Amino acid sequence: MNNQQNSEVSTFLPMLQKGIWLFGILSWIFGLTDRSIALLSDGYLSAIDIVQLFTASFFFVSWLFLSPFLSFKSQSQRQGESIRQKVEASP
Repeated sequence: MNNQQNSEVSTFLPMLQKGIWLFGILSWIFGLTDRSIALLSDGYLSAIDIVQLFTASFFFVSWLFLSPFLSFKSQSQRQGESIRQKVEASP
């Protein structure tokens, strides 16, 4: 029974991570769109508005680099390298 629960958890967690990441992308796009509309709606560009837009853009790009799709790819590459090293080290 414990093995089955571990299997269910190990399949659920990556799906949850991907779902949260995709929801975060939608949230950041909404926030950037809202900031852009607010910036352009009054016709006056202030330095504070531009800094806020660049800050939000920086955090959005940072969020993109936290992709769970990239982390699984790098983990599988690391696992492949460690297996290859073990095979080469064994006589």
